[in-house]
Amino acid sequence: MVKLVEHCAGTGDLLHRDQVVRQVRYDFSVFQGMSAGSGLPIPGQRTLKGCIDYEPAKETASCDLVGPVLTLRLEDGRHVGIRLTGEGGGIAEGRHGIGAGCQCC
Repeated sequence: MVKLVEHCAGTGDLLHRDQVVRQVRYDFSVFQGMSAGSGLPIPGQRTLKGCIDYEPAKETASCDLVGPVLTLRLEDGRHVGIRLTGEGGGIAEGRHGIGAGCQCC
C-alpha cells in the first residue's frame, strides 16, 4: 500500500555540487510505502515523483546533470536530493546508495 504524504510546488534553486545551476519551477509528490496490516510506514520505501522546468539537453553550457544526485532547494528552505530522469524535466528521489539507496537520506 502506498500513501501520498506530501505535494510540493513552487520555485527553487537547482544545485549541482553546492553550486546553483539555475532557478527552476518544481512540482512533485512524495509517496510512502505503508504496511497493509498495521498501517505503519515502511522504512526505505519512500518515492518522489514529479518534474522541474529544466532540460539539460537544451542548455548549451550545462554539464551532464542526468544521473548524478542534485539538490533542489525549495521555497521554504528545505533541501531535497533529486535525480533528473531524462529529457522533459522529470525527477525522482536522489539517493547516493545503490539499489534502494542508503537509509540516511
